[in-house]
Amino acid sequence: QVQLVESGGGLVQAGDSLRLSCAASGRTVGIYTMAWFRQVPGKEREFVAAAIRSSGRTYYADSVKGRSTISRDNAKNTVSLQMNSLKPEDTGVYYCAGRTYGSVSYEHREYDLWGQGTQVTVSS
Repeated sequence: QVQLVESGGGLVQAGDSLRLSCAASGRTVGIYTMAWFRQVPGKEREFVAAAIRSSGRTYYADSVKGRSTISRDNAKNTVSLQMNSLKPEDTGVYYCAGRTYGSVSYEHREYDLWGQGTQVTVSS
């Protein structure tokens, strides 16, 4: 059993920075891809960023590219998302996700592990 627990959300102003963290516990060795998704009411979860365990390669949605950095610490079983120059459209519930059987996917249905989510609100 694997658990993902997010932390670091909150209320910030546009232009501020925020760092989200996700800690994985349990049988974590098989988590090949770890990612961040976000969701707003009425919409499906949207891909934000992902990091591959073996290669360290990272992937970003166009909406956050250049403003965000995902980092993964395999020894500590953590993944973090540093977000800078935040915009009101970055508001949403941010979920940490893990995929145990495949490489990166931008589709939330391809991920089999999920955290409970952390709210990020960016005021204008």
